[in-house]
Amino acid sequence: MGRSLPLDNHVCFALYDGIHNMQRIYRPWFSEWGITYPQYLVLVALWDCSDGSMSVKQLGEHLHLDSGTLSPLLKRMEAAGLVHRSRSPEDNRRVTVELTDRSRALQDEAATMQIEVARAVGVTQDEADKVRSLARRIDRYARNHAD
Repeated sequence: MGRSLPLDNHVCFALYDGIHNMQRIYRPWFSEWGITYPQYLVLVALWDCSDGSMSVKQLGEHLHLDSGTLSPLLKRMEAAGLVHRSRSPEDNRRVTVELTDRSRALQDEAATMQIEVARAVGVTQDEADKVRSLARRIDRYARNHAD
């Protein structure tokens, strides 16, 4: 039986460690806004929509979250005044999530945060694009080969 790779040679550890440290950089903003990283991702997905709304199903697909994870997350966000959920009058099973005035107001602050985070990690735009591309490729491969 062969020896396993040292921890520092594991791609998964490098990704895990990098994500953990990136989230530490975000933490002061999220703490001030009273949100978590997953809640921030929901807001970003909704900010990307022209009307600031999306069905729960679309949101789950976009963020790769199942309803068991997404529903309680959205419930907490609604209680905090960050999103509003409404059922479709045509189909009671369809639930739409939309931004509130409070969450719309955070969008400009989030844009500033992104600029400051980019400076903090010290990578060029070209390097960031390459990391993002490689991370997406790893994600696609891992998603297709899981289970």
